[in-house]
Amino acid sequence: MDIILVPGFWLDASSWSEVTPPLTAAGHRVHPLTLPGLEAVDAPREGIGLRSHIDAVVSVVDAIADPVVLVGHSGGGAIIHGVADARPERIVRAIYVDSGPLGEDGVINDELPSDGDDIPLPPWEVFDDEDLVDLNDELRADFRRRAVPQPRGVACDPQHLSDERRYDVPATVIACEFPSAQLQEWVAQGHPYVAELGRMKDVEYVDLPTGHWPQFTRPKELGEIIAAAVDGSPRPPAG
Repeated sequence: MDIILVPGFWLDASSWSEVTPPLTAAGHRVHPLTLPGLEAVDAPREGIGLRSHIDAVVSVVDAIADPVVLVGHSGGGAIIHGVADARPERIVRAIYVDSGPLGEDGVINDELPSDGDDIPLPPWEVFDDEDLVDLNDELRADFRRRAVPQPRGVACDPQHLSDERRYDVPATVIACEFPSAQLQEWVAQGHPYVAELGRMKDVEYVDLPTGHWPQFTRPKELGEIIAAAVDGSPRPPAG
């Protein structure tokens, strides 16, 4: 199975490096992505928005012959949901890593500090304690070393969707900061934060208790959970 890995804010393809071994060992083909504007600290980011990132992932989907699995971490969840909307017939499963689908007119985060066209990784004090669970000093230093400013448009642009077949795409939510029981309770209560998730027809929840960056804090377990979710998905016909 082809698995497309979409990183969250401030990260590039290398952020998945410790997650991919269980996937390749299971025989899957992995495609970790570096999205536009995240190629380097000094990469141009003017004019790059949410649709730019969705279109970049769609182009990868279109270049792969078989159906694919999408994995999106954090803000990458909004991106893979936009891709599922654009190519619902091509997506076998969407896997949301401490994230979820973003509905029509929603924005990922319009409150992050910014100077101009990009948003640098904020000081750790900005994040909630739940975000930083298991992210020790060594991991924080490595994260900050590799961090690339995020194009502001990706955070602030509204999501636009058009194909309700996106709700038919099977989904897996890997719950890290908040336990899956709490997410499901919010869905049952009709909480606006999970409104789009509540409209999806086939959702499974898996708990991976850690902070917001399990690809750093629990990468092997994350890879194994993704592999298990993929292995439970129908495979495209041979040939």
